[in-house]
Amino acid sequence: MAQSTGPGRRIGIDLGGTKIAGLMLGAGGAILSRQRCPTPQGDYAATLKAIAGIVAALERETGTRGLPVGIGIPGSLSPATGLVRNANSTWLNARPLKHDLATCLARPVRLANDADCFALSEAVDGAGKDAGSVFGVILGTGCGGGLVIGGKLHSGPRAIAGEWGHIPLPWALANEHPGPACWCGKNGCMEMWVSGPALERDHFEASGERLTATEIAASANSDAAA
Repeated sequence: MAQSTGPGRRIGIDLGGTKIAGLMLGAGGAILSRQRCPTPQGDYAATLKAIAGIVAALERETGTRGLPVGIGIPGSLSPATGLVRNANSTWLNARPLKHDLATCLARPVRLANDADCFALSEAVDGAGKDAGSVFGVILGTGCGGGLVIGGKLHSGPRAIAGEWGHIPLPWALANEHPGPACWCGKNGCMEMWVSGPALERDHFEASGERLTATEIAASANSDAAA
């Protein structure tokens, strides 16, 4: 697909556990358009369709087509197979997501771990731009981490350096063992303690009230349990 108008424009997608967000950026980094939709839970084909729909809407709104697309994803691509692994959106695991998205969008796409994208962005021109080493942390449906050293992303030979969601909680109390069961098959992973779902679980156990993480945060100033 040939690019139509808008030199320097590009599209960025954040594929999250609960939402998919898209931006179109101009040549100078200005946000030209935004789109967002819920992430189809457990449905790989619907996830591909949702991403394609966001890209189409961004291009339709700005009168462009065929623009470069970069996508931040949970988990990472295996250097050996190119398949997604370690994603808490488990329906993505063992899938050729990069290939399938390139087919859906009829253009090459760039995929990278979402926490790596965040850490590198902050190291280049954000909160960590003057630091020699930057560790960026994402807390959402899960928890992810990215490591930048000397201005360069450090991903390691298996492309998971900086990821900390599946290490055990280092300061767990005796009554916290073995910890909550994780989707990875282990117990007590960091992701089970410091993520949105973990906050919701802890709030329910303390208050008996089921609220979303967003609702808990909104009520934190007036609600002692929150």
